[in-house]
Amino acid sequence: MTSRADIQPIPLSLVDTDPAQAADRLGDSFRRTGFAVIEGHGIPEQLIADGWDAAKAFFALPDEVKRRYHVAGGAGQRGYTPFGVETAKGATLSDLKEFWHVGRDLPAGHRFADIMAPNLWPDAEAPAFRPALQALFAALEGAGRRVLSAIAVHLGQPADFFDSPIADGNSILRLLHYPPVSPDAGAVRAGAHEDINVITLLLGAEEAGLQLLSRDGEWLEVPAVAGSLVVNVGDMLQRQTGGQLPSTTHRVVNPAPERRHIPRYSMPFFLHYRPDWLIEPFVPNPGMPPITANDFLLQRLAEIKLA
Repeated sequence: MTSRADIQPIPLSLVDTDPAQAADRLGDSFRRTGFAVIEGHGIPEQLIADGWDAAKAFFALPDEVKRRYHVAGGAGQRGYTPFGVETAKGATLSDLKEFWHVGRDLPAGHRFADIMAPNLWPDAEAPAFRPALQALFAALEGAGRRVLSAIAVHLGQPADFFDSPIADGNSILRLLHYPPVSPDAGAVRAGAHEDINVITLLLGAEEAGLQLLSRDGEWLEVPAVAGSLVVNVGDMLQRQTGGQLPSTTHRVVNPAPERRHIPRYSMPFFLHYRPDWLIEPFVPNPGMPPITANDFLLQRLAEIKLA
């Protein structure tokens, strides 16, 4: 039986009521494990329920309909990515998942319009999809900004340090569907990987399967509390901090035999910097030279076979 990581839930309200304690508790959890579990995140239950309904309605559509929203050459950044495409860095077998990406809606003529493609919306097949996911995107971004303010304080920076870097950030809300797993499946639902972005906020981690790799080389279950957000450090934040906060390897393993027939859904929000932000470590690190967020993203997308 896999052990559980030592991660205690932290109320997000501490960011407002006791910023120093929020900084200490979140910083400690991220330094030790790269992960934190957030309770009381403030995102309305109905908003989350609408998101689940929208995701399940889309993934229930026929394969040929879903594939109409796959953008060839789009690096999976908008719309639908079919089952068996994304592959963890260094893996030979693709993950057992399909997903949809919602990005930031930009006004016409925006300076990042040539980098951040417009969203696709399955309005004809799923009319509730667009409003549900636009609202959830905004709510998750707000929660992420509050987490980052505590991280900034923990690192000795002004509480609003990350506000400018993530303004107009190239963030992504991913709707994930892991279908039932066949007994002879050679791959896992999501192979061992690190996230590319600044931080990830994950809804849907209550279903067993998410594991992190400890510094001792042991796979540990992430103990998500019902209704919580699981937050983890991404490679961009690891680089920004000069390695002070680790981007921890994690995976989603296949379920026990008695649950292989049950699909798994989750909604990670990948919070990104704006494309032109120069990721320059707080603590100089020769192995982490400055690089723009967009250049870093393109390098990593190529490694996981999306670009």
